[in-house]
Amino acid sequence: MRYPILLLLLIFLSSCNLSFNQDSSNHKNYYIPDQHLGVLFSDVQRSGMFPDDKTFVDAEPLYSPSEIVEKYQVEKNSHDFELKEFVQDNFQLPTSEKDENFEFPTSMEEHLGNHWKRLTKSAADEGMSSTLISLPKPYVVPGGRFREMFYWDSYFTIEGLLVSNEDSLVHGMLDNFQYLIEEFGHIPNANRTYFISRSQPPFFAFMLRAYADKHGWESVIKYLPALEKEYQYWMEHEPHNLTDKSYRHLVKVDSLHTLNRYYSELKIPRAEAYSKETRWAFHLDTHERSAFHQHIRAACESGWDFSSRWFKDQENIHSIYTMDIVPVCLNSLLYHLEHTLSEMHYWYGHPEEANHYMFRADLRKELINTFMWDSKSGLYRDYDFKLQSFTPAKTLATVYPLFCKMASPEQAERVCEIIESEFLKDGGVVTTLIESGEQWDAPNGWAPLQWMTVKGLLNYGYDELAMKIASNWLNLNRKVYQSEHKMMEKYNVVNTNLKAGGGEYPNQDGFGWTNGIALILSEIIQQQSNSIVEAEMTK
Repeated sequence: MRYPILLLLLIFLSSCNLSFNQDSSNHKNYYIPDQHLGVLFSDVQRSGMFPDDKTFVDAEPLYSPSEIVEKYQVEKNSHDFELKEFVQDNFQLPTSEKDENFEFPTSMEEHLGNHWKRLTKSAADEGMSSTLISLPKPYVVPGGRFREMFYWDSYFTIEGLLVSNEDSLVHGMLDNFQYLIEEFGHIPNANRTYFISRSQPPFFAFMLRAYADKHGWESVIKYLPALEKEYQYWMEHEPHNLTDKSYRHLVKVDSLHTLNRYYSELKIPRAEAYSKETRWAFHLDTHERSAFHQHIRAACESGWDFSSRWFKDQENIHSIYTMDIVPVCLNSLLYHLEHTLSEMHYWYGHPEEANHYMFRADLRKELINTFMWDSKSGLYRDYDFKLQSFTPAKTLATVYPLFCKMASPEQAERVCEIIESEFLKDGGVVTTLIESGEQWDAPNGWAPLQWMTVKGLLNYGYDELAMKIASNWLNLNRKVYQSEHKMMEKYNVVNTNLKAGGGEYPNQDGFGWTNGIALILSEIIQQQSNSIVEAEMTK
């Protein structure tokens, strides 16, 4: 047996009453368009009236949904009926903030210093009947078509907000996430009703740590019950007698142990991408469509929507199999979450709970090293639990264990070598080594992956490579800003003269996490420069 001591300790600790009951239900009458509008919803989304399906689900009904549906049933068969006119008469369509009267600063740095207020929003701006879930405090949105507070985006935004000394805004966003956990039992993808059914990568613990690094653990200890409840969402009460190979977010990797996956229980097209996803599913046999929609939604929960990482055929989205995969990113984040719970309980004076979560973190680390470390390629790899083998994709997710400080020095060295030889490009680090046309593939680079790569390398002393990546990325940010006067959602890091492409929508500007990471990388480069100067002066 691989883990005899750990197994005995797990059995002992499992008997301890340390779990929270998860209650994801809510009692408010939230407006959910695909549920409440019925045929009207599908007719509008299929009509092509809006280039972006998100437009209609973000529209606010001017009357009760039942009234609108009743009116539609009466009017739609009249000879002069116009669907577009009907929608305009019955819904307030979302508008994007225009920049015509905004004078953009010449330098990117000046722009970043002034731009947070343009991305800060209060949910009170929306009517009660919209899909936007009202939150108690103001928050930062990504920008462009993204007019809500996204879960994992917010961590990277928060890193920049703390550099900008927007600490009060950060504290309010932490309160918002606490509210969402209390309301739904987890943090939804974003504060929209059509996102409630799924989460995103669990970065709440990293948000708390970032704030605590500046203000101390006492400043975030009130969030401990919420963080513990989020952990239970991912573990789903962890059935100890799991007979199937998988149960919701849990997967059995051997006869005794579980790791986690991204998951969706819904088997229907996403409301915010209804027409496109319906067209994709049309090319599949009828009996394959339910699972296809589940895999699509699970990929959206990962944040990497979409990537060859989730495809059996790396250039064909119809081969998506997200829920068959045990991803290294999610399990690394859950290791960090367990570690953070242990630290917070220890700080609070709960030694039994602290030991429990530290054990869970240590066990997960051992399982990740057993099932996800590829010693031949020198990478952490995703694991196909059905085939019991690595997936074929080599991706930048390999940096997560370094970012979460769970790699050994030898593993970090191997990963560093691969990052430098295969993933490092003129504009930063590339997401994968496959050009599939999807946005989470080559040649694109994304701010969160630049940050996690840089921070992961710094965690293990690879400062020179970390600064090279940070400099390449910031130089690309500046170059694009000089020509576009915008910070983009993603960038082409392979050919810095071309724009990034791929995805279900055009490249967005704003942009919350890009701004945040540009600020913290700039600060780190300055700190490194100051350290070099000080070292020279002391010689």
